[in-house]
Parts: sequence; structure tokens; C-alpha cells
Amino acid sequence: MKLSERIEKLPPYLFVQISKKIAAKKAKGEEVISFGIGDPDIPTPQPIIDELCRTARDPVNHRYPESEGLPELRKAIADWYWKRFKVELDPEKEVLPLIGAKEGIAHVALCFIDPGDIALVPDPGYPVYAIGTNLCGGKTYYLPLTENNKFLPALDAIPADILKKSRLLWLNYPNNPTGAVAELGYFDKAVEFAKKNNVAICHDGPYTEVAFDGYKPVSFMQAKGARDIAIEFHSLSKSFNMTGWRIGMAVGNAEMITALRVIKSNLDSGIPQAIQYMAIKALSGNQNVIDEHNKIYQARRDRVIKALKAIGIKAQVPKASLYIWARCPEGFTSAEFAEDLLEQVGVVVTPGNGYGPTGEGYFRISLTISDALLEKGIAKLGEWKNKKES
Repeated sequence: MKLSERIEKLPPYLFVQISKKIAAKKAKGEEVISFGIGDPDIPTPQPIIDELCRTARDPVNHRYPESEGLPELRKAIADWYWKRFKVELDPEKEVLPLIGAKEGIAHVALCFIDPGDIALVPDPGYPVYAIGTNLCGGKTYYLPLTENNKFLPALDAIPADILKKSRLLWLNYPNNPTGAVAELGYFDKAVEFAKKNNVAICHDGPYTEVAFDGYKPVSFMQAKGARDIAIEFHSLSKSFNMTGWRIGMAVGNAEMITALRVIKSNLDSGIPQAIQYMAIKALSGNQNVIDEHNKIYQARRDRVIKALKAIGIKAQVPKASLYIWARCPEGFTSAEFAEDLLEQVGVVVTPGNGYGPTGEGYFRISLTISDALLEKGIAKLGEWKNKKES
């Protein structure tokens, strides 16, 4: 049996590797504290769960759903965008529910990338941007995100020969993994760049609702002319702690939304309807739960930043997202530091090079860990430091 070249060339997914290492440690009976995967530990709010239980009993929701989602859900998404960002969307043409944002992010490359085409991908960045491109036979051109450029791609530095073959630009703010944010002025310039070079934009914005110190992230759809050239991916995973329910959305340019709908209708059968009703409840219900969750995450952020500073590690203090992006101690690569932490004290962090070449020298800490485990993890970081000094 011969597997396809695309499978043979595909690197192992970053978080699968991390999960295997955790499992191996636990199999030996060792305690592992994981700051690795950004999976909220706070439960889905009870009213949303109650809606699932209620609608799951209705036999109508036991049948195949439609790929484009319930009209009521598309309207709820459009209404939420209006209330949150003052962005007006047509629920019929400019909104598409997804089986989690990751599904749409992976599929959208099929709408734009032919073999040899280029996608402009932030580095470091969410691995699926490049993976989706590679699966279509496209090529990834990495846009370095550095402290010097405030983790914003320098679009005017992209070579002309690359731009000629570029079909898609990926942006992601608040950013994973760096925690950086972008303001509306940058998005306005990105739209101008895309129109000038005939490049579509996909903005990945699942962290707009996870923000601290009174900061309110913007939506890319608020940029001037965004709907002419761009779509935005969003998710209920981080906003309402619904990672396990797998539901998100894409909104924006009608032609791009239609193309993604065509791909989806040929590849999946949509989101279970009871879960769609959960999403409607979340989007139309009390939004105060978001502020309550953010208070918890902010307290964790402050605790981790203080602990890292105490052991001499420099870290970015994020205004948004669920992550802290920190420099590895001197003398360690990203992989070496992550491996040493796991072996020495049973703490998992994500090596920065897993997000792209420019991530080398950094590591990511996720704040999606209970307060009790967070304190244990911080204590173990101190143990690691003491071992190195002894």
C-alpha cells in the first residue's frame, strides 16, 4: 500500500505530539502539569448546557442537519456581530456556521489555493494555516512576527515575485501564540494591501472576547472595505468555553462565504442541530459570563507573569488571548527547554518553534488550567530553576 505524498510530507500535528508525551509520563505514574493546549478548564455556562438537553430531546434534531446551518443560528451570529462590533451582516449571504473554526480554516484553502499558489502565513502562527495550504499543493511564505514589529506582519516587505503568486493572506488578532493585538488602523492598511495585490484575507479572530484590563479587541470586519476582500473566522470555543462542542463561524465577503459553503456541502453534513441551538443560546443570552471568565484569566495571567519574572524569564504581558509568550532561558532552544521542563519537573509548555521558524527561542504558556494546578505548576517552575542553579 502506498500513501499519498501529501500524507507523507505532512508533519505530525504539534499538539498530538504534546499529548503523547503527557500520556507517556502519566503512564509511568508521574504527575504532569500542562500549560500546553489552549483548552478552557472553565465549564460551559449552565444555561447553554440546559438548552442542549432541551433540544436534544426533540426528534427533529436527531436527523441530518444542513451544511449552511439553521437560519436561526445565522441570524443569531449576525445579531451578535452587530451588538458587539456594530458590523451589519446578511445572514443569508455573509454568515456560515462551522464545525469549529479549525474546520473552516483548513477547508478555506481549497477555495483559493491551486498547486503552486502561495499563502502568506504569520510566523509564528497557528499551524493549520500552513497545513491547509500544503494539503492543496500550495506553498507557504512566512511573514515574521517579531518583538521589533510588535508581532504585526510587515506587508510592504513582501517581495514582488512572491506577491504575484500569492492568493491568500492570513492574519490572527488577538494573536496565538504571541498574545499580540492589532488596532483598526492596521486592518485598514491590510485591506488596502489586499485590494492592491488582489489577495484575499482570512482573519482568524477567536480571541476577541478574551481580553484584560478593560481592553476591547476589534473585529477585522470593522475595517474599511473589509467585506470586499475578506472573511473572518470566529468561534464559541474560547468565548463561551465550548471547545468540546465544536461550533464556530465564518463571516464577511459573500463570494468567499459561498465558496466555503460549496466546499463544506461536499465534505461534511453540518453541525448537529442541538449544538446549533446551544450556540444560539450563547450568542443571544447573557454576555456577562465572558467578563466573569476574563477576570479569572487575568488573575492567572498576572500570577504567571510574576512567577516567570521571579525566575528570570522575560515574557510579553498580553492584553488579550489565553496565552503568555516568553523567551527561553539562555542556552536553550525552544524544544530543548520544553523537553527539559517536562523531564526535570513534569511541566508542559509549548515550544515556540512549533508555530514556525520565527518562534524559535520562545515558548507558550496557556492560562487554561485550574488555579490549583496553576499554583502547582508555578512551584515546579521554581524547582526547575533551583535545580539549574544547584
